[in-house]
Amino acid sequence: MRNREDDRAFVRSFGAKVRHLREQAGLSQEALAERAGLHRAEVGFLERGEREFGVSVVPRLAAGLSVAPGQLF
Repeated sequence: MRNREDDRAFVRSFGAKVRHLREQAGLSQEALAERAGLHRAEVGFLERGEREFGVSVVPRLAAGLSVAPGQLF
């Protein structure tokens, strides 16, 4: 059974992966947010693992980063 700490670790790991891919693509948080239809602050919260997110954000981020959704995991 998963616990809350496992969930937090997943959110932090996901955010770190998004940040890595964003930096690799040479994008600012603002540029990624614009491409993904998100607010810049949302990208920052997500990258720092400060907010959980809905599954609907995955394809939006993937499109903004020009990667397959599976590459975010």
